[in-house]
Parts: sequence; C-alpha cells; structure tokens
Amino acid sequence: MALAFEGGSSFLLRMRRRPVKSALIGFAILLLVALLSFAWTFAPIRLDVPQIDVGALPPAAPPAAMSISALPTGTYEAPAALAFRGGSWSEKRAFAATGVLVRHPKGDLLIDTGFGRNVERQLKLLPSLQQSPHHLGRPVIDQLAETHADTITAIIPTHAHWDHISGVDDLHGIPVLVSDAGQRFIDSHGEGTEVLNSFRDVSYRPYHFDGASYLGFPVSHDMYGDGSVVIVPAPGHTPDSVIVFVNLHSGKRYAFIGDLVWQMEGLTRPAEKPWMMRLLIGENRSEIRTDIARMRAATTLYPQITAVPAHDGRAFSSIAIYPASTR
Repeated sequence: MALAFEGGSSFLLRMRRRPVKSALIGFAILLLVALLSFAWTFAPIRLDVPQIDVGALPPAAPPAAMSISALPTGTYEAPAALAFRGGSWSEKRAFAATGVLVRHPKGDLLIDTGFGRNVERQLKLLPSLQQSPHHLGRPVIDQLAETHADTITAIIPTHAHWDHISGVDDLHGIPVLVSDAGQRFIDSHGEGTEVLNSFRDVSYRPYHFDGASYLGFPVSHDMYGDGSVVIVPAPGHTPDSVIVFVNLHSGKRYAFIGDLVWQMEGLTRPAEKPWMMRLLIGENRSEIRTDIARMRAATTLYPQITAVPAHDGRAFSSIAIYPASTR
C-alpha cells in the first residue's frame, strides 16, 4: 500500500508539472512572436501610397528681391532605423535643427527656429526618451543679430514640437503664425507642446486657410498674395503640422515639409516612420500616407520643386547658408 501511494504521489507531481511546463512553453512562443512582430515593424517595407492628382503648377509672381537662407542651429543623432522603415541600426543620422529666413519686400519670415539659447533647459521639460544627444550650433537670434533680427515680421512653425520652436523664446515680440488647428493644439497643453507653453508672452497671430486647393492639398493660405509663400495644412505628424511652399523669382520652388518624413528616404522609397515612433508621437497614419503621396506626385510632375524634410541636412544643400542667400 505504501508503494502504491508513493507511485500515486509521483504521478500527481508529474501531472501538476505539465500545466506549468505548457504555460512556460506557451509564454515563450508568445514572446517570440511578439519580438518577431516588433522586428518586422523596422523591415524595409515600401509604403503603398495612393495615386494623387495634384493638378496644374500653381502660379506665382515672387518679387526679384526675394531670397531665402538656411540658418543651421545644431543637430541631434539617431539611428537611421528610427528615422524610416528599412534604415540601418548601425548608421547614425544627424537630425538637423535649421531655421529658414525668407526675405520679402513686404516683410521677412522665419520658417522654424531650430535650437534657441535655452535649449538645454527646455529639454528637461521633455520625457527622458525624447532627450536625444545633440550638438548645439549658433541660435538664430545670434546669427541674425547684426543685420536681420529687426526685419522679421513673423515666425511660421511647421509645427509646435521643441526642435522647431526652441528659438521662439529668444525672438521676443515677433508674432508666431498659427492656424485654428495650431492654436487648439497649443491650448490643449498636450504632449509635444510642453516647451512652447513654457514660454512667456508669446504673441500668436492667427491665419486661416482661406485659399483654394494647392498641389493636391484641399485648402491653402497665401502669405503675400503673390504666390511666393503658400501654407497648406498637413495634420498627420501633429494636428498643427503644415507645409510651407516657397517660390522664388528664378523659378526655384521649395516645399518645407516639416516632419511629414524625417529623412529623404521617406519620400524617395517611400517609407514611413517605424511603428514604435509613430505610436509614441501619435501620428495619423492615413494623413501621413496621403500627404507623402501628394508630395511625391508634386515633385515628380514638377521637378523644380525641392522637398525639404526639416531634419535631413542633405535636403538643405541647395539653399545658401546665412548670410548668403538663394534667389
């Protein structure tokens, strides 16, 4: 009887261990599937974009005196794998933080501001994951101080994230142009607006998308009424994101597309940002996909248009660095 009982106990122990072993195997399989699925989100999958009819090239009559200049203020580093699907983990990309000065007889504009004088303090307002290693250059205010700081009549942020508006804090009194969606986003005090909302006495000047469709974008706003600077909504990266088209007297045209894509591969392949990055930002994938399609169609049909992602230094290569200018 004792032997039978001992054999029964051994059998019961083995039966109890089986569910535990099965559970561990199941968990391991689920973990492996999750890891493989996550790795797949970085795979070089070509983004399927819709066919877009962008229509005729919009007319523009920019004055001969108009010009633009790039004002680099620094960079921060990230692996190419985090910039676009298919990028290499071993390749480092220097994300540019560059402002663009638009000189126009009716008043100069600044598209984005890059890093300002107080960027180190501003970075501490962000979640730790967003505090990337960076290299500081000269802030816009210091680059412009001698000649053009007093001529800027307005700042056009492509959106309100810190690396596009840091220098606003240095440019006191210069109005920041915002659309209705832009003002709502800033007023929401949501993620991504921490730095801008930390500034005191920012003067916001509203504008409205009161113009017709423009290269496939449904509405637009013509800054000067001559077609030289036209803003369109592109609310995929953030609700307030815009694209700024700048058209020069020489026939050169630029589209400052903000963070629609982070590197040129986003348009040329095309490739979207990795799923993890899109999730952290809260991007509208459908809107991003459509706007990438619009920009690809426009630049293919009209090669005089140069698309400039805000963080790809290569895209600024045809724009003279301040104080030189491109006309």
